[in-house]
Amino acid sequence: MSSKMALMASSLNHVRPLAYAAASACLYTTRLVTQPPDLVKWVQREGGFVHRSIKVGYLEEEKPNGLGLGLGLLASEDIPKGTDLITLPQHIPLRFEAKDGESSALIDLARHIPEELWAMRLGLKLLQERAKKGSFWWPYISNLPETYSVPIFFPGEDIKNLQYAPLLHQVNKRCRFLLDFERLVKSKLENVKPDDHPFGGQDVDASSLGWAMSAVSSRAFRLYGRNANGTHIDTPMCLPLIDMCNHSFAPNAEIVQENESSSENMLVKVIAKVQIKQDDPIELNYGCLNNDLFLLDYGFVVPSNPYDCIELKYDAALLDAASMAAGISSPNFSSPSPWQQQILLQLNLDGENPDLKVRIGGSELVEDRLLAALRVLLCNDKEAVEKQALDDLKSIKSEAPLGTGNETATLRTIVALCVIALGHFPTKIMEDESIMKQQNNGDVAGTTKLAVEYRIQKKTVIVNAMRDLSNRIRSLSSVETSAAQ
Repeated sequence: MSSKMALMASSLNHVRPLAYAAASACLYTTRLVTQPPDLVKWVQREGGFVHRSIKVGYLEEEKPNGLGLGLGLLASEDIPKGTDLITLPQHIPLRFEAKDGESSALIDLARHIPEELWAMRLGLKLLQERAKKGSFWWPYISNLPETYSVPIFFPGEDIKNLQYAPLLHQVNKRCRFLLDFERLVKSKLENVKPDDHPFGGQDVDASSLGWAMSAVSSRAFRLYGRNANGTHIDTPMCLPLIDMCNHSFAPNAEIVQENESSSENMLVKVIAKVQIKQDDPIELNYGCLNNDLFLLDYGFVVPSNPYDCIELKYDAALLDAASMAAGISSPNFSSPSPWQQQILLQLNLDGENPDLKVRIGGSELVEDRLLAALRVLLCNDKEAVEKQALDDLKSIKSEAPLGTGNETATLRTIVALCVIALGHFPTKIMEDESIMKQQNNGDVAGTTKLAVEYRIQKKTVIVNAMRDLSNRIRSLSSVETSAAQ
């Protein structure tokens, strides 16, 4: 699966050599060309605006947001709040558009890409422009990283080091897609005439496809664009220079879109959200994402990510095991009453096409559907349940809607689920931290560090959830004791 993705490959090498390597310890520092064109000057020459205080530079130290070393945008002096930092006119962003004259082979290939892997569609356009002599976007493309630290390029051992089944499933799924898509591309383009070949007759393999998909997933923004009919639609696009901004959940800049006063052309701007101090990196919020998506799409992990969570399958056998471990008697997980089953249907945890993925952690602490299901299944009082609104049963803020006994049993069951989830990791946090210390001494590869850092954060989510839930249980116990006195 991963051996082909991790090996160096040379594709599209008739015009400009491409080399794809496994992700390295130094993130995003090597660009495709040793001395690429000046991206700032190119944007300005093409009618864009770049504030005089914005510069491209290497971050000199590891940042607390987990991005590590790499290229980014910095402020060379203090910049006031509300200042326009970068403006791109409509023709600079790179989009995938099915216009007249576009290679029909490219459009046909794009139709075989599932929506969840939308980045591959724009990735095909990126590869097409990279293969094209004299491409308008070459100054931008030549500044892109040569390698990406996303898991599809991890060595096989470091994929295993992630240790978290839902993420391993996604990594394997993407690797399989790329290998299958490589075969499709070769088959579709085998007999295409040279003039109609979307990549100028050059070979495209799984590694080059993975590079392009990673370039897009880690850099593209979904903004408003126009389709062939002129209708505004949600359109993924690469924003040269803007996509060098770092991520922060408390960003100092934001993207806005507006029309030019003299036309309908769309401008994409980055504006200072707050005052930016000299030498500060320019930061945007990539989204309120968990670490699975940050690692899969961007190649980094955010420590203490408030949106990180773990994913479990809603499964009667698992809940039975958790309730037994918690010392809860007579749960109804395997054989709910008809009225309980009706509520499970409302929660989409039963029926023909249920959504059985539930989460613990993040801003919710416990996914509302899981919380409501446990409260209901651990209650045998149908009338008491029917008196409660479903929204109240789903809310962690509702204080024991079905009584303190029911709430205690519910929370103890969730704690037991956390214990089971933690037990699925083959290493403990202390062992992981020991590996990280070795990395700081230069004894561990960068991809190993990322994998270990990721699994530490996952385990920390579970531990923090257990601590919070245990505090709630103790609080309920105190209330029960006070009521009995």
